[in-house]
Amino acid sequence: MPQTHIHALPLRRRPGFFAGILTFVTVSLTRRRDRQRLGQLDAHLLRDIGLDAQHARSESAKPFWQP
Repeated sequence: MPQTHIHALPLRRRPGFFAGILTFVTVSLTRRRDRQRLGQLDAHLLRDIGLDAQHARSESAKPFWQP
């Protein structure tokens, strides 16, 4: 009986073009939402998470593409 050999395809080491775009869009939208919410917190809640109002304002003013 002949022997059959199954060759596995090599795993891709980096995401494809569309996966990279999808990741960028997802991260950007999440970052935008989180920064908007940070800008809406009052001083009491900012103190709870260890931020001051100035730092929260500067972070929430950043564009979504900046980390």
